[in-house]
Amino acid sequence: MKKRSGKELRELFLSYFEQKGHKRYPSFSLIPDDPSLLFTIAGMVPFKPYFLGLKKPEVLRATTSQKCLRTSDIENVGRTSRHHTFFEMLGNFSFGDYFKEKAIPWAWEFLTEVIGLSPERLYATIYLDDDEAFEIWRTAVGLPEDKIVRMGEKDNFWAAGPVGPCGPCSELIYDQGPAFSCGKPDCFVGCDCDRYLEVWNLVFMQYNRDEEGNLTPLPKKNIDTGLGLERLASIVQGVRSDFETDLFMPLINKISSLSGARYLVNKQYDTAMRVIVDHIRALAFMIADGVLPSNEGRGYVLRRLLRRASRYGRLLGLDRPFLIDLLPELIEIMADPYKELVEYRSTIESVISVEEKRFSRTLDQGSALLEEEISRITREGGVILPGETAFVLYDTYGFPLELTEEICQEHGLKVDREGFIKCMEHQRKTARAASKQLSSATETETYSSIAAKLGYTEFVGYQTSEASAKVVAILKESQETPEAHEGEEIELFLDKTPFYAEKGGQVGDKGWIESATAKLEVLDTYYVLDTLIAHKTIVKSGYIAVNDEVEAKVDTSRRNAIRRHHTSTHIIHEALVRVLGSHVRQAGSYVSPEYLRFDFTHFDFISREELVEIERIANEIIQMNIKVNVFETTMDKAKKIGAKAFFEEKYEEIVRVIQIPGYCAELCGGLHVNATGDIGVIKIVRDENIGSGLRRITALAGMPAVLHYQELHFLTEDLAATAGIETKYLKEKFSSTLKELKDIKAELHRTKLKLALSQCEKITSQRQIVKDVTLLVGKFDDLDAETLREVGDHLKKGFKKVLIVLGSVSDEKVLLVAMADDEAVKEGIHAGKLINKVAAIVDGGGGGRPNIAQAGGKDASKLEEALNSVPRVLQEMMEA
Repeated sequence: MKKRSGKELRELFLSYFEQKGHKRYPSFSLIPDDPSLLFTIAGMVPFKPYFLGLKKPEVLRATTSQKCLRTSDIENVGRTSRHHTFFEMLGNFSFGDYFKEKAIPWAWEFLTEVIGLSPERLYATIYLDDDEAFEIWRTAVGLPEDKIVRMGEKDNFWAAGPVGPCGPCSELIYDQGPAFSCGKPDCFVGCDCDRYLEVWNLVFMQYNRDEEGNLTPLPKKNIDTGLGLERLASIVQGVRSDFETDLFMPLINKISSLSGARYLVNKQYDTAMRVIVDHIRALAFMIADGVLPSNEGRGYVLRRLLRRASRYGRLLGLDRPFLIDLLPELIEIMADPYKELVEYRSTIESVISVEEKRFSRTLDQGSALLEEEISRITREGGVILPGETAFVLYDTYGFPLELTEEICQEHGLKVDREGFIKCMEHQRKTARAASKQLSSATETETYSSIAAKLGYTEFVGYQTSEASAKVVAILKESQETPEAHEGEEIELFLDKTPFYAEKGGQVGDKGWIESATAKLEVLDTYYVLDTLIAHKTIVKSGYIAVNDEVEAKVDTSRRNAIRRHHTSTHIIHEALVRVLGSHVRQAGSYVSPEYLRFDFTHFDFISREELVEIERIANEIIQMNIKVNVFETTMDKAKKIGAKAFFEEKYEEIVRVIQIPGYCAELCGGLHVNATGDIGVIKIVRDENIGSGLRRITALAGMPAVLHYQELHFLTEDLAATAGIETKYLKEKFSSTLKELKDIKAELHRTKLKLALSQCEKITSQRQIVKDVTLLVGKFDDLDAETLREVGDHLKKGFKKVLIVLGSVSDEKVLLVAMADDEAVKEGIHAGKLINKVAAIVDGGGGGRPNIAQAGGKDASKLEEALNSVPRVLQEMMEA
């Protein structure tokens, strides 16, 4: 067998299936067009609508090398030779074309004749009663019967869910030899050790399973196969693990040169290196596909992986941010098939750099806290880290829960997950409810049933805002119903609709639907499946039934406002690129009739001058009244004219382009104005930082912008009238008034301080001695904390080994300050602990350092009592 690189193996596979009549597709995004999945986890995911019959495929045979990301076993990555987060899955697919009779012999031919694997080392597993596959392996391939292993449903039967398409599968197994065996007498195919390695899974979708579990043959049978490139490379290159292939070793060698640690010498170092090289691959591809760090969803996974990699770097002695140092090697390995790594290199570098530096600042503090807690628990004979501690590490120091669990596991401890979740829920109790698109499994089954009958909803809203249609289904409380009556809120499904469904950041249309017997108000429009549009409606009068003929009418005034804001996002994006640079990349958007929101990558503050220029360019484009071109073309032609494609969107081969000639072109399925002049005006009302390397601009277009200008105009007019000046002098007047106010406050502070200092002689004359410590206690009226501290500093000057406790009532709230000099602290005095006990008397609390502390309270009537308790509290503290 000839040794081949990962790059060669990838190309051999794709070329082989091209020759067999398959269309080669580039890898789809890691972000799937499937709300039930965070990431693309298998090669079949982008083709799922074809397998489920929800969409008609443009070809009957396809082949890909698909970027995949799985997060279910992150804690095992690095500890085994085969676990990965990011990996490439080679696959060939048939949509109702060929079946087992071709899929099995082709897989065998590719592995034995193209790659050169020894037939003697190959086995095949099949489903228990799949006699058809057995015969093909035995007769067409010539595999001996003792090398065809029947296995159960757990291992060799695939299903998309409890109901729907499913079928048996067959896996090709490679025997790596006795050196890889666990040594057990019964070690054979199916053993968990590395000897019998699962190489290629062939899934035969041939049945439909109903709710009773009955299997009915599908009219069109499908093929879905998956072959892990990294695993194939390890076999062909004759190495013991995926990490020793040419897909990983340049990265491991780079880590060795950075850290001085050697691979395959120290088990702990090996684990660390494997974690880092796996995670840097995942990080780079996630960012290139538009994922950015956050505390939820995909962004949380990215942050978790980055922080896990950074922490393992510390175990290798890499105490500074180092992950971006691995990018040149990664790009060298992967850039040939994945141009996005080169195109978005600066974004990848910036995001990783900013996030790793941020984590590095808190890693030491968090690690110290965790180590202290682990030591305490171990000393006390415990085995559980409290959930509250895990939450503090997460919330304050940025430790993902899983990282805390992993570190605890290294010390034989577990984390109280339930306690952590309770803390998290308490913090998130005001969080928004989950998106309506994330449907329950029951709803998805219902929607799939409707899609099976309807096929898809025909959208005619590009051409018109009104259309005649037919009711194909009605859902009430997630259940199909034949009709609905006045006052009921339902989901209505039509055979065609002019209503735009929420997508690509643009909100759904609203309007009216009328039949001969009913009038319905459309409250929202959205996709429930890739091709199925739901109209959330309320029956305002009469009743509506399945098969009724209806007239659907969009609220055009609202839609036109949405059009203005949507085209404005394209214009603002172009202005941002021109002013800030080509690194600006859309990270998300929200387009409504009232305003637009545009999220983008930028790693610095935006100055007022830059904002002014961005707004100027945007309005200049509007004033030029440029015709907006909308057309469909192929993805290749769209790229040639420079059309931008964005982050979480999935695109077909034929794409829709929105072009403002001379300025910008973007792939977009949304609604837009006919010419830029239709927008009227754009006003940016907010620019803010929303996370690691991300900023957000909020803007108004058309009438909302005009109303905003009017509001500002009348506000300034009213302020000027109140001040008795012209509006042009407002800024000057405001500045001078602020200065006067500041001067008055300073003078008031000096007066109060002078009055307070005049009472110091009385305080010193009433001093007490407690265990050789001089205690000074004083009560004042209407002093803030800063003034109390200044009085304390003054009192300290005349004494050594002194504790000062001062109190005041300001705005009906109690303020307490405690100060101790170094000599008093040496005697065991802790100002923070003392002040906290005293503050409890006034229904308050506080704390601070041993030498200075502050507290507050609600019950001003008990301030005298609280101050009188100080000698006793001090006595108890010193005796303890």
